[in-house]
Amino acid sequence: MTMSDVTVWLNPRCSKCQGAERLLAEHGVEAHKIFYLDTPPSRREISRVVDLLGGDPRSLLRTGEKEYQGLEHADRDILLDALATHPQLIERPVVLVRDAERGARAVVARPPERLLELLRT
Repeated sequence: MTMSDVTVWLNPRCSKCQGAERLLAEHGVEAHKIFYLDTPPSRREISRVVDLLGGDPRSLLRTGEKEYQGLEHADRDILLDALATHPQLIERPVVLVRDAERGARAVVARPPERLLELLRT
């Protein structure tokens, strides 16, 4: 896969993100890296990724962050707004793959080995 095929939302200080980067390198996969805390994704992009993950914004939420307080029973729109406003709520790393055969797919790579399911053809 080429760099345009794989994108990773990551925090370079996160050990899981570092593990995901190592796994990609071991498999010869170059990825476009997005440091999502420095360059947060738009609400629209977050919504697209949530849909790729199955449609529930909670699959992308770090519930241990203080910004999550009060969102326990929030609906999809409120959660998407919160993720866009507070990118530290985004679980990491998020690996996105696009290929002609299977289309766009995504996984929260926790543990990092979860990204391997995206690389299998």
